Amino acid sequence: MAETTTDQFDVVILGGGSGGYAAALRGAQLGLTIAMVEKDKLGGTCLHRGCVPTKAMLHVGEVADAPSEGKDLGLDISLNAVDIEKVLGFKDKVIGRLYKGLQGLVKSRDVEYVEGFGRLTGKNQVTVETGDGERVLTGKNIVLATGSFSKTLPGIELGGRILDSEAALQLPEVPKNPIILGGGVIGVEFASVWKSLGAESVTIVEGLPHLVANEDESLSKALERSFKKRGIKFSLGVFTEKVEPSDSGVKVTLADGTVFEGDYLLVAVGRGPVTKDLGYEEQGIEMDRGFVLANKGTLETSVPGIYAVGDIVPGLQLAHRGFQQGIFVAELIAGQNPAPIVESGIPRITYCEPQLGSVGLTEKQAKEQLGEDAVQTYEYNLGGNGKSQILGTTGFIKLVREKDGPIVGVHMVGSRMSELMGEAQLIVNWEAYPEDVASLVHGHPTQHEAMGEAALALAGKPLHAHA
Repeated sequence: MAETTTDQFDVVILGGGSGGYAAALRGAQLGLTIAMVEKDKLGGTCLHRGCVPTKAMLHVGEVADAPSEGKDLGLDISLNAVDIEKVLGFKDKVIGRLYKGLQGLVKSRDVEYVEGFGRLTGKNQVTVETGDGERVLTGKNIVLATGSFSKTLPGIELGGRILDSEAALQLPEVPKNPIILGGGVIGVEFASVWKSLGAESVTIVEGLPHLVANEDESLSKALERSFKKRGIKFSLGVFTEKVEPSDSGVKVTLADGTVFEGDYLLVAVGRGPVTKDLGYEEQGIEMDRGFVLANKGTLETSVPGIYAVGDIVPGLQLAHRGFQQGIFVAELIAGQNPAPIVESGIPRITYCEPQLGSVGLTEKQAKEQLGEDAVQTYEYNLGGNGKSQILGTTGFIKLVREKDGPIVGVHMVGSRMSELMGEAQLIVNWEAYPEDVASLVHGHPTQHEAMGEAALALAGKPLHAHA
C-alpha cells in the first residue's frame, strides 16, 4: 500500500517554471528550506514549449532568409531545401542543454524537487501524488506558480489540422498555406518563421484593428507594412464565425462572410491560467476568471502566507516577468525589502522579422495618464543609423517623454531590436531624461547609436536627424 509522508519547509512552491524555479533558487540562496513541486518538466512552458523553442525556430528562419539577402551583397548562395527533422532536432538540442543545466542548478542549491501532481490542500499545505504514493508538504509560506496553457475559442477543437503553439512546434512539415487565428505575439512570430521557411502563403486573422494590438500603434502599423512587403497576408477588424476542418485542410469563415482556406490552422488567441482543480478557491483564495488575484505590491494572495507569481497573476504573460516575481517573493519571505515590480517597466519583445521591442507607456497611455499636452515624442528613423543600413533593416526608435520630464516609454521596430532592450529598460526604469541619455557615448557603428540619436533629438539637439 502506498505510503503518505509529511515534510515541513519554509517555502513550498507549486510549479517549476520560470517563476517557480527562480523563487526556489533565490530562496535557497537566502537560507530558506525549499520544496518545489512539478508534474511535468523543470523549466515549464518557456523552456520546453514556448519562449526557447520558438526563438530557436525563428533563428532558423533568420538563417533561411540569408540567401535572398546575399544576392544584394554579391554572394551567390541559395537555400536548396529545409530538412524539418534536423530543424526540430536543433530546437530540441538547445532545449536539452538548457534543461540539463537547470536540473544541475536546482540540485546544487539543495532544493527538494518533488515530481508529481500537486494540489493546495490547506492554507500551508500541498499534497503531491507521486509514483511512490502521496506526499504532504507543509510550508510556512506557499508560492503558487502553475503557469498557463494554450487557449482556444468556443467551437474550435484542437487536434488534427487545428494546432495550438505547442503542436505547431512539433509539426513534421512546413505548412504550405497556414491560417493563423490571432495577431498577437505568438501569431506574428509563427507567421514570420513559416514564411521564412518556405510557406507559400501565410494568412493572419485578427479581430482587433491591428496586429500586436497591445503595442504602441506606430509599431503595429510598421509591422503591418513590413509583413505586406514579405507577402504575409492579414485580415483585421473582423472576428471569426466558423472553423471547418477536414482531412486535408481547414476552412475559416469570418463574420462578414469572408472565407480563408489553408492546410493548417494555428489557434493563437492567448493563454489561460492553469488553476482549475488545484484547490485554490477551496482555500479561500480570491480568483477572477481563473486568474489568482494577488496584491500588486507584495504578490500575496487574499490568504496570508500564500503568494502567486507568473502567468496565473493578471498582467503580462512573460517568462521574465514570472522569473523576477519569483525572486521578489523569495526575498520578501526571507525578510528582505525588495522593490515592488512595476508592470509597465517590464520589457516586451516580439521576435518576428522585423523585431518589436517596447518598455514603459505607449504614447496613448502616456497622454491618458499625464494629459494630452504633457507628452512629447520623437521617432528616430533607422535610415540614419550606419549599422542598420549595413544590416539592411528599416524601422525606428520612438521615445515618449513627460514634457520637461523623464522618458516614460521606448518603442522600437527593426531587425535585432531585441538587443537594444537592455538600455531601453534602464532608461525607463531609472527615469532618465533625454539629456541624460544624450550625454552618454554610444559605440560606433552600432544600432545602440540610434537610441542616443533619438535622445539627442528629444533633448533639442538633433544631429543625424531632422528637427
